[in-house]
Amino acid sequence: MLARTETRSPGPLARAFDRFLLNRAAVFGLCVAIPMLAIILSYPLWWPFLPNDIDLLAMNSGPTATHWFGTDGVGRDVFARVLEGGRISLLVAVASTAISAMIGFLFGAVSALAGRWADALSMRFVDLVMTLPPVIFLLVLASIAGTGIWPTVLVISLLSWPLLARMIRSRLLELRERDFVLAARGMGAGLPHLLFRHGLPNSIDILMVYATLQIANAILLEAGLSFLGLGIAPPAASWGNMLNAARSTAVLEQYPWQWLFPGGALVLAVLAINFIGDGLRDAFDPRAELN
Repeated sequence: MLARTETRSPGPLARAFDRFLLNRAAVFGLCVAIPMLAIILSYPLWWPFLPNDIDLLAMNSGPTATHWFGTDGVGRDVFARVLEGGRISLLVAVASTAISAMIGFLFGAVSALAGRWADALSMRFVDLVMTLPPVIFLLVLASIAGTGIWPTVLVISLLSWPLLARMIRSRLLELRERDFVLAARGMGAGLPHLLFRHGLPNSIDILMVYATLQIANAILLEAGLSFLGLGIAPPAASWGNMLNAARSTAVLEQYPWQWLFPGGALVLAVLAINFIGDGLRDAFDPRAELN
C-alpha cells in the first residue's frame, strides 16, 4: 500500500508574510528602519558625546572626524542630538499609537458588539470628534496640555483614534453575525469575553497596519508640534525643535548641516515606516488571496 503524503497549505499569517516579502518597497523600508532603530537605541554605548554636551571650541563647526554631523550654535554635537531626537520621536510615536489603538479598538468594538444604543452613542461621539478641524484641534489641545513628552503623547493620542474606531466597528459588525459569536452570546458570554476572546483576535490585522502607519504619522505630528514650540521643549533634542532652531536665514545658508541631518533623518524614518505599513496593508488584504 502506498503511503499517502499530505501537504498542508500555509496559514493566513504565513501567506501574508510571503506577500510582504514580495513587496520590494516594504522590504526596503524594513532594511532602513531596523538599522536606524538599532543605532538610535544603542548610540549612548559607543558615541562619546551626549546631546547636551557643549564644546565651546567647536561652535558651528562643520562635519569632522570628531563631530560627524558638525555642531550647532552652542557647540552641541548634532549627531548625538539627531539620534536623541529619534529616541524621543520613537517614544512619543509608540506610546501615542498604543494609547490611540486601545481607545479606537474599545470604541469600535463596543459600538459593534454592545447593542444598538451603545452603537448609536459611540458613533455619534466619533462623528463629533471627526468633524473638528484637526489642525485647530491639535493646536488647542497642545496649548492646553503644555510642552513635554507626555503632554505631546496625550495630544497625539486624542487626535488619532476615531478612524481606527470606524474600521474596527466595520469589521466586527460582520463578525457579530457569525455562528460562533451567536453561540457565545447564547451561552451567556458577557461583553468583555466578546471583546477580547472574539473581537481582538479578528482585528489583529487592522491593528497591525494601523499601528505601523500611525507611528509614522505620530512622528510627523510630534515634529510639527515641536517646530511650533508646542511639543518637545529645548534643551531636549527633537527633530522638530532642531529644525525650529535652524530656521534662521543665516543658519540655512551658512550652517546647512544643522537642519539637513535632522530633516533627512525625519524624512527617511517616515518613508521607511510608511513603506512597511503599505506592505503590511497589501499583505493582509483578503483580495490578494484571489491573485
